[in-house]
Amino acid sequence: MTEPHRALISRLASDIAAINAYTGRVAADLAELDRLLTHQAPAPVAAPVAPYWAAGPYPAVPQVTPPVAVAPPAAAPTPPPRTERSEGWIGKVLAVAGVAVTLVGVVLLVVLAAQAGILRPEFRVAAGAALAAGLVAVSWWQQSRPGGRTGAIALAATGIAAAYIDVIAVTAIYHWVAAPVGLAIAAVIGGGGLVLARLWDSEQLGLLVLVPLTILAPVVTDGVTLLLIGFMLALSAATLPVQWGRDWMTVHVARVAAATAPLLFALAAATSEDLRLASACAVAAVLAVGAGVVLLRWTTNKAAMALTTAAGTVPLLCVSAATDRVVAALMIGALAAALVAVTAIGDRMPGVTTVVRQLWSALSAVAALIAVTVAFDGTVAGPVLLAMAIAVAVVARRSDVGRWAAIGFAVVGGGYFLSYAPPETLTQATELRAGVAVSVLTSSILAIAAAATIVWSWTGSRPAYDDTVRLLWVAAAAVIGYAVTTFTVTVGVLVGGAGAGFFGGHMIATICWIMIAAGLLYYAARLPKAQRSLPIVGGLALVAAAMAKLFLFDLGTLDGIFRVAVFIVVGLALLGMGAGYARLLSQQDKNGDQLTEPQV
Repeated sequence: MTEPHRALISRLASDIAAINAYTGRVAADLAELDRLLTHQAPAPVAAPVAPYWAAGPYPAVPQVTPPVAVAPPAAAPTPPPRTERSEGWIGKVLAVAGVAVTLVGVVLLVVLAAQAGILRPEFRVAAGAALAAGLVAVSWWQQSRPGGRTGAIALAATGIAAAYIDVIAVTAIYHWVAAPVGLAIAAVIGGGGLVLARLWDSEQLGLLVLVPLTILAPVVTDGVTLLLIGFMLALSAATLPVQWGRDWMTVHVARVAAATAPLLFALAAATSEDLRLASACAVAAVLAVGAGVVLLRWTTNKAAMALTTAAGTVPLLCVSAATDRVVAALMIGALAAALVAVTAIGDRMPGVTTVVRQLWSALSAVAALIAVTVAFDGTVAGPVLLAMAIAVAVVARRSDVGRWAAIGFAVVGGGYFLSYAPPETLTQATELRAGVAVSVLTSSILAIAAAATIVWSWTGSRPAYDDTVRLLWVAAAAVIGYAVTTFTVTVGVLVGGAGAGFFGGHMIATICWIMIAAGLLYYAARLPKAQRSLPIVGGLALVAAAMAKLFLFDLGTLDGIFRVAVFIVVGLALLGMGAGYARLLSQQDKNGDQLTEPQV
């Protein structure tokens, strides 16, 4: 190759090397820029690699190789932006402090100044009224200014409370007006405050109007009187329109408390019958339930509204302290019936959700229970409650609340049953009076029916192997065994006296236990294989209980022919049960459905 050709190739190689160098410099600058932007360390640069033309006899030229692209490490997670803490609470705290200090000053002006003889009463009352009016006027002006809502609410609440204190001074301290007039003036002040709260759409202001009036009104009337109760009921009714279309849960709680608290104090202090107080309890319950039904459509916390409504009915549930038991039972029973009606049509009423219906159904059950216990003595209340348990278990078998209500009625009714038929009557011959004996026999039959019905109502919604169902079967077996024994022993004592009648009753009771066990085993054999376990276990448990009673009680207690008869009859029954059960097994084998041992 000639010399000019070599020179040309050398220049081309130099140009390519220069281009390569500039490309590498641009790549390095881009990497540095990326590092600066992401606050990362610079990416490592790979060692330069000489191009293929650098080898051989050609003159060496400087080689610059662009860096190999390396993926930058993942950027560190950016911390979330720090939220600025709101300082609005400072204004609210200062406003509350201002309210408290101002009201203390008003009290010092219109109450304590009277004791010290500072100024004439007319000047003190006029100054308090002027201060109250001025505070409300300033609050109206403050409301229209930007950011003035908090201060306006505080000023209005202070002015209304100051007006209340002024009314107290006029009525209770200086006695210039009678208590009814003072309450009427306070009602006008409170009504104006509630209207202002609705205009401003301020639940806080409505609460600040109701709470001071509830606390200070007893001072005007010098305690809890019928006048105070009537005023609070009227205030509670007048507050309802203010809540129309508003989700003001705290105001609803305050208005229910305003009507309920004085009634509870009056009932606790009642020493004689007072039909007016009883009527006030009924009015409070009507207001509570009616307001709850009306306001449910606007509230978001349905459960709290339902519970508050239930709290408003508490005075009526305790009305027996102020009236005759029959009247009280009728009033409480009417409440239970009204609640049942509301829950029955609740799915067609706005806001009455499933939770509300469950809570009010439970309240209706409690009211019915109280009505029965108020109306009847124990020997009558027991059978009535057991009958109610049967009815509720049948009618409300698809409702969890209904099933639990049935259990509640049965437990309380069973408690009454045990009070006049204690276990001592089964170990010692006891002659009962005719009325008590009739109650014992009736309760025994109803207890057996209630136990079976309650278990049936639960088994319809749960599988047979459910633990709750098994526990109910165990409880039902115990109840049925006790009720059967009580029935037979009571009949035996009534017919044959405390000697032979008592022994004969126990003999029949043991035989009945064996017959019930045989019935359970026969029933189990007729069921599909998957459903036999529970009745078979129940039947075997009854057999074991009957055997225990036979050897631990009957052998030592029964005498003469009764002991012989019970052992022979029970033995023959067990032989028959064994033979029959074996025959049923053989039949199942022939039908290709062999009976298996129960899994306990």
